[in-house]
Amino acid sequence: MAHIITLSGMLGSGKSTAAKLLAAKLGYGYYSTGAAQRALAQQRGVTTLELNKMAETDSTIDRQIDGVFQALAGGDANLVVDSRLAFFFLPDSFKVKLNVDPETAGARVFNDSARKGERKYASGAEATEALLSRRALERGRWKKIYGVDIDDDGLFDCVIDTTGRTPEQVRDLILEKLELS
Repeated sequence: MAHIITLSGMLGSGKSTAAKLLAAKLGYGYYSTGAAQRALAQQRGVTTLELNKMAETDSTIDRQIDGVFQALAGGDANLVVDSRLAFFFLPDSFKVKLNVDPETAGARVFNDSARKGERKYASGAEATEALLSRRALERGRWKKIYGVDIDDDGLFDCVIDTTGRTPEQVRDLILEKLELS
């Protein structure tokens, strides 16, 4: 049976970076719905925030992004999945949630030149505001659609605050918690 680790959490918390480091360390495959969402936004010629606003009235957007999990759950590959909702769709996974101070998240996103499919922000403060808006839209929509509150830390096997931590420290904390489970 495949072993799946899901990384969820706040935008800018370092999910993608930690997930890639964890997958490399364990020799697991890596999957990111954030990358899928950014690609869909780019395909439609909109920002990820605009895509989230569109998803309020177009349920096909969430279905397109979330439908991927059925295949992942039925597969035989060991995976690290970077997605804010993967813990919900993959209930047998080891569920990790990464939290971060909103200003730190905004600064990370603002300074990440490799981030594709997201508009360029004029400042860290502007990025923080956009991330908080996007988080609020997603949280409300997912509560309505799936009945799940992504801010409920009790849904996870492991919760880590990444503020002030390097990606390697976050990876190592996850590995420690994984060994204890």
